[in-house]
Amino acid sequence: SKREIKMRKLDSTKVRSLKSEQLLRIEDHDFALRPGFGGSPIPVGIDVQVESIDRISEVDMDFTMTLYLRHYWKDERLSFPSTKNKSMTFDGRLIKKIWVPDVFFVHSKRSFIHDTTVENVMLRVYPDGNVLFSLRITVSAMCFMDFSRFPLDTQNCSLELESYAYNEDDLMLYWKHGNESLSTDEHISLSQFFIEEFSASSGLAFYSSTGWYNRLFINFALRRHIFFFVLQSYFPAMLMVMLSWVSFWIDRRAVPARVSLGITTVLTMSTIITGVSASMPQVSYIKAVDVYLWISFLFVFLSVIEYAAVNYLTTIEERKQLKKRGKASGTYSIDAVQAMAFDGCYHDTDADMDLPAFPVRCEETMTRARAASIPNLSATRIKRKRSLKGNVGRIILQNNHVIDTYSRIIFPSVYIVFNFFYWGLYM
Repeated sequence: SKREIKMRKLDSTKVRSLKSEQLLRIEDHDFALRPGFGGSPIPVGIDVQVESIDRISEVDMDFTMTLYLRHYWKDERLSFPSTKNKSMTFDGRLIKKIWVPDVFFVHSKRSFIHDTTVENVMLRVYPDGNVLFSLRITVSAMCFMDFSRFPLDTQNCSLELESYAYNEDDLMLYWKHGNESLSTDEHISLSQFFIEEFSASSGLAFYSSTGWYNRLFINFALRRHIFFFVLQSYFPAMLMVMLSWVSFWIDRRAVPARVSLGITTVLTMSTIITGVSASMPQVSYIKAVDVYLWISFLFVFLSVIEYAAVNYLTTIEERKQLKKRGKASGTYSIDAVQAMAFDGCYHDTDADMDLPAFPVRCEETMTRARAASIPNLSATRIKRKRSLKGNVGRIILQNNHVIDTYSRIIFPSVYIVFNFFYWGLYM
């Protein structure tokens, strides 16, 4: 009818598609065969524009990249006459009817062609038979990472392209514009890495059953940001080690204070080490962060062992002194610190220790001594308060064990030397 004829004329898309396929003579050729079948290998040029690097996973040892992949080749079967020498552009519907290179990503885990709002595929055919085939692809591929210097490491990854079916006798892959065939978006950035370089290279891959294949490489180097790990791992570990040194300045008889401080720092270091290990792959070699954290843990652990040694030696020393004094006079005289341990009060040596020695075996003598001192109690307390400020430091220093004294110098010195060697080696 006239109405149907009019609708067909208005539907220019159907008319254009029909005319294009007739112009390309698609039905006249067998596109199951490559161009120039039986002759020399067909050259296929490649260029890539990297849109983004979406994810770098240390646990899975892979990366995810979104890119524009463009193929260039010549198929004389698609040549057509054109007075204006203009190309024709098609979408993905024509791809299924002609021959296209079967390029795939080596070592890829997942990949897909974007399809929003339509499939992101473009085919452009020139009058002389030159073809441009472009895809927008997101691909996840393996990256063989070395974590021996983590987190002060630089990872070198590559995305590899290769023909799946056609070896070098049938298809020759090459970079279309040499080193300039690889371009990147200026705004590419990653949360944990600096992108140091992008480069393109090529080579050959051999398979024992099918032969040699051309392979193209997209190489990029990633240097890790260190500041995040300084805040999350290194700085807390340093603080825990320095906090463990506070124990050396606490009186050796303050057992609850020194033990609780040591156990707290040990448990905190264990938490830091566990948190770092949980976010990393279970590799069988030592990482740089493991070296730092475990040596820091060793310093904290040794501070606890140091106090165990001090406490044990102090107990033995006091027992020997008590035995010597008991054998000499039959009584045990006590100094200011021992008196403080007995009654919980500070005692000035000059004011309070002029009392007679306390016989251990005679409670009556102790009662008389205390009764004799009652008239002078008020004067003693006044004198004690006046001399408190001047004598606390002297008493603490006199009653510190020699191991504590040496530890105050040795522990910080060794830890500083370790830090110099560590950062000088890995930076």
